[in-house]
Amino acid sequence: MARETRSEDYFGPLRRLLVGIIVLLLLTTFVFWRIDNPRVERFRSAVVDRVVPSFDWAMAPVTGVINLVSDFQSYQQLSAQNADLRRELQQMKAWKEVAIQLEQENAKLLGLNNVRIDPELTYITGVVLTDSGSPFRQSVLLNVGARDGIIDGWPTMDGIGLVGRISGVGQETSRVILLTDTSSRIPITIQPSGQQAILAGDNTLNPPIEFLENPDLVRPGDRVVTSGDGRIFPSDLQIGQVALGSDRRLRVRLSADYERLEFLRVLRAKPHEVITDTGGLLIPEGTSPTPPVPEDENADEADG
Repeated sequence: MARETRSEDYFGPLRRLLVGIIVLLLLTTFVFWRIDNPRVERFRSAVVDRVVPSFDWAMAPVTGVINLVSDFQSYQQLSAQNADLRRELQQMKAWKEVAIQLEQENAKLLGLNNVRIDPELTYITGVVLTDSGSPFRQSVLLNVGARDGIIDGWPTMDGIGLVGRISGVGQETSRVILLTDTSSRIPITIQPSGQQAILAGDNTLNPPIEFLENPDLVRPGDRVVTSGDGRIFPSDLQIGQVALGSDRRLRVRLSADYERLEFLRVLRAKPHEVITDTGGLLIPEGTSPTPPVPEDENADEADG
């Protein structure tokens, strides 16, 4: 306790003395710095020129703080610009998706215009509305119906190949049963062999070929078209190509893009004329056959 009392008695007055000297020095500097006198002004300038350059090390932290604040402000500006660029990129992606959809839609419409079919077959193009079937029924709805002259049974195509047939007609809409439906049975011709068969739907994108006359004449890659038998479809409508399935059965790789059915062309397929009188096909009714005149008799008449 005695040592602590002695140290306080010694350092207390010394501390007060140092504080008083510092305060007096600061007051003297302040008063001296405020004196408006040419000599004092020159003295102040000399002091500043001598002391300030040597205080660069003391200004380094201040300079670093100032640079840090400037960099932080620049970072905020970059962050704001980055956010703006991200928003613009999102908008550009949305516009890109719209452009891709329009491009695909345009390509399909061009395909519908360029598909080669019988020039006597006229058509109506409809927009696919929605799938109207169940998981076991492959069908779609079109926005054309009886008011557009649609008749039940007409074939439908996309820009490449046959898709299905009309099965159910309303006033403003109609249903299309796809070739992949289990109720679909289409007579087909396989080229170049000319083999006749039936394309049977089985709810897959590669329906099998049934009742083939001679499988040995058919090869994967052969072209499959409608045969026109049974008066269901016109002949020579593109369907797809022969493919060998994983079950070793001959199947058809359909040409139509079933995953993106947006537009379908409904063909006005007129039924074939039924011929009851075979002779009338060669000799029109009401005319008498004229026998041909031999060439020798014509020559004799010319000489006479």
